[in-house]
Amino acid sequence: MSDADASLILIIEDDPVVCRLVEACLSQEGMTVIAVQDGYGGLRAVAESRPALVLLDVNLPDIDGWAILRRLRTDPEYQPPVIMLTNKSDEPDRVLGLDLGADDYVPKPFSARELAARVRAVLRRAGPARAGGNELVFPGLRIDVGGRLIWREGEEVHLTLKEFDLLSMLAKRPSQVFTRSFLYDRIWGDAGQGDEHTLDVHVDRVRHKLSGSDGWNYVRTIKGVGFKFHVPPEDNQ
Repeated sequence: MSDADASLILIIEDDPVVCRLVEACLSQEGMTVIAVQDGYGGLRAVAESRPALVLLDVNLPDIDGWAILRRLRTDPEYQPPVIMLTNKSDEPDRVLGLDLGADDYVPKPFSARELAARVRAVLRRAGPARAGGNELVFPGLRIDVGGRLIWREGEEVHLTLKEFDLLSMLAKRPSQVFTRSFLYDRIWGDAGQGDEHTLDVHVDRVRHKLSGSDGWNYVRTIKGVGFKFHVPPEDNQ
């Protein structure tokens, strides 16, 4: 499969008025918008067009947005950033979306300016800044993949071999949710050699070693699926 189109935004939304609003505001940002008005069609569009980002409505006529998000976050090959769109603005829905792996959450009605800003911010976080061919640079964190070195807020952090492998795998694709079985297979060589305790211990150690004055947690648990690398906003320095 080809890489994602960096200017292509897919909206899965059954309200044509919202679709037209999104297309109008994002086209001014130089982006191309594809609109699909049902969930299953949206899943097909993700697989076929590989958008840079998905705007996903919670309430759809066939399957709800949470079910679509779960499917997107269990695909081992391609997981685009997702911003949830919903009429519900209470905290439980926001928490559910983030727990399932959503990158952001925009309640309706929303302004065109706000939506464009959220899309730009998520796209920036989904693609890490690179200081060199073998370095990943994020707010508060720098990873030298080739040299196997890490700096947190300018101070070097010492990780074990497996801890570094775990962190670098997640950090290379910050919009991707990695399942437990995938991480076992890639890091321990055989999914059957690791157990849930082994992975959880390594994740806890990485989180502890990356703790800093900003309080940011780079490694997030996605309930029932696995883990993802979460990039802080650029002003979180």
